Amino acid sequence: MSTLLKNASIFTREGFRKQDVLIADHRVLFVDSMNMNTTADAVYDLNGLFIIPGFVDVHVHLREPGFSYKETIRTGTEAAAHGGYTAVCAMPNLKPVPSNLADLQVELDAIRKDALVHVYPYGAITEHQTGRGAIGRMEEIAPFVIAYSDDGKGMQEEATMREAMMRAKKLDRMIVAHCEDETELRPGGCIHEGEYARLHHHVGINSASEWKQVERDVRLAEETGARYHVCHVSTKESVDIIREAKKRGVRVTAETGPHYLMFTDMDLQESGSWKMNPPIRSAEDRHALLEGIKDGTIDCIITDHAPHSAEEKSRGLDKSAFGIVGLETCFPALYRNLVLRDPEHPDSGKGAITLEKLLELMCVNPRKTFGIAGPQYMEEGVEADLTVLDLEKVWTVDSTKFYSQGHSTLYDGMEVQGEVVKTFVGGREVYDRTKGIER
Repeated sequence: MSTLLKNASIFTREGFRKQDVLIADHRVLFVDSMNMNTTADAVYDLNGLFIIPGFVDVHVHLREPGFSYKETIRTGTEAAAHGGYTAVCAMPNLKPVPSNLADLQVELDAIRKDALVHVYPYGAITEHQTGRGAIGRMEEIAPFVIAYSDDGKGMQEEATMREAMMRAKKLDRMIVAHCEDETELRPGGCIHEGEYARLHHHVGINSASEWKQVERDVRLAEETGARYHVCHVSTKESVDIIREAKKRGVRVTAETGPHYLMFTDMDLQESGSWKMNPPIRSAEDRHALLEGIKDGTIDCIITDHAPHSAEEKSRGLDKSAFGIVGLETCFPALYRNLVLRDPEHPDSGKGAITLEKLLELMCVNPRKTFGIAGPQYMEEGVEADLTVLDLEKVWTVDSTKFYSQGHSTLYDGMEVQGEVVKTFVGGREVYDRTKGIER
């Protein structure tokens, strides 16, 4: 089937320009708007709308196999399509843990059967994905995984991390690290160890639990020459360490999430929806993260989409499970609160970053950093993994309308701007804002 998208603005290496786009044989072709002879099976007039390469999220939890009461491959990728994502990388905190080929195959089979967008699985670093103990069969699973991670657990033993980096380098794969030094943690820590925790008598999670492992791992990456990616950076110290490492030529990249850029710990509420790991931190940390995305220290924006059951998120800050959903709200929340306004100076009338910078963080850099196939910019001949956006649309988030099984979000009831109109994967329309998900 061929599709003609007329009168839209497209995102190119040079910026935005008006261009008619023909999707044919799963590829993008540019056509002259004055050529009245161009035909297609479906024609859409997108005047005033924007076409971009589909968003890529390199950090999601799809929960299947093992935890399908939280999310499934199908519902998670429906949420991705709704949010304009055409590719996601799925973390390995699953059952069975994908640390060997037989167990990874269970996940691969589910992806092949049910995924609506491209799904690239991570392999676990350790055998049981516990951040310690024996390393899994990295060589065996290398052809089938995007990278290796024990996300949810920090690698507690330096010798184990060094060995993992050395093996990953030989396999030309990246180590992707959740940095959390358990020797720095207090039992029951649930939010940032800061002013809100003090005022409301919560056990805090200190910044050192993150940045000390970042510091150690950067040293190991420099020593081994491995490619190393830091998950969900949340502290100013981590930003400084990564910035200096990049200046020295260390092969390090980093990501952060929208909640760390939009909020501080003083925005917290006594609800499990505000509980994630790492936690939302101080205003000083947020400032460092904003500077980090502006100067290129931080390469990607991810959602860390981590759905749980309603019961697991109903126990307040102290006892709820860590994790929130984000695939269906990331772009509109950030377009409204980072591009159209500055979260540090909300009344200034200016944004913190440009739309082009946001797309670099959500479309271009994830593909470039992880070597993910598909378009970084709108160019002739690229695979038709595309998202159509209505940047004028203002709407209110309603979590009951999510496709994800998880509904724990910071944005419920929030006014946001920018709506996904259509999502195409391999040239096939998988989501339309009027018709919904293509069944």
